[in-house]
Amino acid sequence: MASRVVITGLGMVSPIGIGVSEFWKSALAGRSGVTAIPSLGWFPMSGYRSQVAGQVHNFAPEQYLSATQANRVDRYAQFSLVAAKEALTDANLSMTKEAPHRVGVIVGAGMGGMVMGEREITQLFETQRPHRVHPNFIPTITLNSASGIVAMGPNLTISTACSSSAHALGQALQCIRTGQADVVIVVGADASITPLVFAGFCSLRALSSEFNNAPEQASRPFDRRRDGFVMGEGAAALIVESWAHAKKRKARVYAELAGYAATSEAYHMVIPQEDGQEICTTMKIGLKSAGIGPDQVDYINAHATSTTIGDAVETKAIRTLFKNRADKIAINATKSLVGHTLGAAGAIGAVATTLAIHTGQIHPTANYEEPDQDCRLDGIRRAVQERKIRYALLNAFGFGSNNATVVFKKFVP
Repeated sequence: MASRVVITGLGMVSPIGIGVSEFWKSALAGRSGVTAIPSLGWFPMSGYRSQVAGQVHNFAPEQYLSATQANRVDRYAQFSLVAAKEALTDANLSMTKEAPHRVGVIVGAGMGGMVMGEREITQLFETQRPHRVHPNFIPTITLNSASGIVAMGPNLTISTACSSSAHALGQALQCIRTGQADVVIVVGADASITPLVFAGFCSLRALSSEFNNAPEQASRPFDRRRDGFVMGEGAAALIVESWAHAKKRKARVYAELAGYAATSEAYHMVIPQEDGQEICTTMKIGLKSAGIGPDQVDYINAHATSTTIGDAVETKAIRTLFKNRADKIAINATKSLVGHTLGAAGAIGAVATTLAIHTGQIHPTANYEEPDQDCRLDGIRRAVQERKIRYALLNAFGFGSNNATVVFKKFVP
């Protein structure tokens, strides 16, 4: 019989709060963390179609990390360290008492060290002085820089665009179930609100541009007036361990990880297949992995990026799989509050899902004012929903048709 896998610690760095407590208080209040971008380095915002983002404000790395740590790692890795430290403390997990090779780290990241990467290449071209490139440039910009500074035991970085950290969570589940580790520190992180990355998403015409004068209204999943996603940044961490290990150390358990699915529809690099069949299949495989049927799901934390096509396709997939029950399932969109945090999105959504199961409260979907007929589901609300949740789904879909569904369960010893 496969080992039961539980979540025992949470950590968060987000546009609506640094620390899980602050994040959850803001989430339940439905507070948007999307604000205007004053500038992007040397670049004024007048040249950008979109001028808003979910930014982490008041983040001073020296408050959480030593000066040496802070200077040697990119912003996304700083976020990772802070979130991981909080999660370890929350789980009351003492690493000195653990066998090093039985504790793994799996990080999901979409872009990696873009802050340092763009800064250094700009300075190189401006100064023409190659010898002045930062000595830590290479190890800092690599995608595994965050997992490398957190890691013990199995150490992996997963990069599947926007589904990266959902896949990281699923891989942690499998790692523990197959006996490769007792504990896995799962982190999702990205900090890519940089001149080049932001320009790239603007050129792709993927970002919201109609709410530059009302930033807090820009991220509006499922709403008729949505016009693209809002970039965000941040990190979230979850301590995942076998129930046997958690029980032995008398750990507090938030929820159980019950299933996981990963698919690729090989359809398009950016947009999902419009019939929603592959997303439906992903959720169906996730439910099979958990050993449950569609009639047992009470809540879905949707991918819901606030794009015209994406939200409609996900809705279609939900209706296809759950049929008449689709309107009875509580559904929300964490991205309505923090924007789309790219590789961190799955982990941030996972923390919101875990807390919803643990507390019985499902945070509102912000800016859901004029429901789109193509996205209408009765379970989407602008207010907190009080629910007893047995099973919940987290959806995450990334560029390149990388789809992930993670299944969570109410923990019963």
